[in-house]
Amino acid sequence: MKLKDIYNSILREGSMRDPRGAKGIKRYLGKIKKEYSSLSPKDKKLFDKEKLTNPYSDTRLLHGNPNKQIKNVMVGIDVDTQELLLALALSKKGKKIDLLISHHPQGFARGMFHEVMNVQADIFKSLGVPAKKAEKLLDERMIEVARKGHAANNMRPLDAARLLDMPYMCAHTVADNCVVDYLKKLIKRKRPRTVQNLIDIISSEPEYKDAILTHAGPKLILGKPSNKCGKVFVDMTGGTEGPKKIFADLAKAGVKTIIGMHMSEEHFKIAKKYKLNILIAGHISSDNLGINLLLDAIDKKRSLNIIECSGFRRVKRKA
Repeated sequence: MKLKDIYNSILREGSMRDPRGAKGIKRYLGKIKKEYSSLSPKDKKLFDKEKLTNPYSDTRLLHGNPNKQIKNVMVGIDVDTQELLLALALSKKGKKIDLLISHHPQGFARGMFHEVMNVQADIFKSLGVPAKKAEKLLDERMIEVARKGHAANNMRPLDAARLLDMPYMCAHTVADNCVVDYLKKLIKRKRPRTVQNLIDIISSEPEYKDAILTHAGPKLILGKPSNKCGKVFVDMTGGTEGPKKIFADLAKAGVKTIIGMHMSEEHFKIAKKYKLNILIAGHISSDNLGINLLLDAIDKKRSLNIIECSGFRRVKRKA
């Protein structure tokens, strides 16, 4: 497969499983195009034009010739400079690496990370949160995330990839979209009654089974296993944790159980007030599930040779 074909396939699969749907993505890109058209000629030169067609600022081809043929792909949760050097060492030993894929955003994609949080507004609206309230709270949270990440030295691993001339990309929200889509369909099909039923359903997936063995599996941090699960919110896409104040609105909208990858102490303390069931499925295990689903979708013929690293374990599901 050519590098550009892998990249475009990843974007396409992530879009097909986007909680916003095709209309929501079109609406978002339309907004970006409108913003671009209103810029001065000077500002247009500085604008990242890929935003006009790619709705995921945290999924980018960071370095490499798009026409390069790819066979051996090193995939990891976090592919940083050390993984690039590992790939170089493996190549010297005869295990050639054609491409490195990081799940978490790197380089300039990390600097735009907060922008993908826009997807959360549509998710909150679909759960019954008033549109204006969802957008207001999310705007505040996006500004907070952008402010925290602005000072980071994001270009270090990308500089390493350029110096080593190693094709390098990241695929974040596209994979997280796959997790949400998969788990929502699984829960709908299994129709769990209690939180324990939910735990059992999730724990049956290979990625979560492996995580249990390494003490990083599903963990109920709020509520009891015997509680009715009620309306379930699978909270695993949209960049990072949403606004802390959203829990009151989610509870008001009838949400009883939240399944997430992780939760900060600040978020936990506020969620506790609303007597929600909070099931943390696991961060790295959920990321593994998303990447595996993405790889299954883009490589149906199994033509890519995947080299696991940085917390990633390849699990192939039947088509």
